[in-house]
Amino acid sequence: MNVLIMGCGRLGARIAGLLDQAGHAVTVLDVNASSFRRLPESFQGARAVGNGMDGPVLERAGVAQAEAFMAVTQGDNRNYFASMMAKEVYGVPRVLCRIYDPVREQIFRDLGLETFSPTSLGAQIMVEMLVKSGERGR
Repeated sequence: MNVLIMGCGRLGARIAGLLDQAGHAVTVLDVNASSFRRLPESFQGARAVGNGMDGPVLERAGVAQAEAFMAVTQGDNRNYFASMMAKEVYGVPRVLCRIYDPVREQIFRDLGLETFSPTSLGAQIMVEMLVKSGERGR
């Protein structure tokens, strides 16, 4: 699968490494070239520098050929905007968008994006850990 990942922080770099290792064609896009240091040494994919909210930057990074686009920067609005461009303007078949704010996550999901909220998921996991831990102590 040809995947374009916007954001090379901890999550983006980890996803890129896992997909690359599994044999997928991966391009990582970030506004800061020094972010690519987070990629594994074995990473064989491409690196692109620029703002993923800019159409020509997305085009240079290969969005037109992408089968999947993942927006995993620290900014909900950036992730949403770039994801909608990938989906609506460039017709990328799979678009996944990280959203920290659970309220925005639902709104963006209702607008047709596949969303992931580490805030919602993390809260659910932590509560389950606490409750299960409390049950074991009884």
